[in-house]
Amino acid sequence: MTGTELLTGASPSIQALAVIGVVLLEAIVLYVGYGAVEEAVGSAVLDRLANGR
Repeated sequence: MTGTELLTGASPSIQALAVIGVVLLEAIVLYVGYGAVEEAVGSAVLDRLANGR
């Protein structure tokens, strides 16, 4: 599922490091992505919520 199943012959330590790397990379991508979405539409959403329109 994470791509680490391709490391079947690797030691458990290498597999664990691979999972940590994949999770860290995913967190960075989500952080940047959500930041970009917030920059693009954040003020419009807040204005709409504040003004009720």
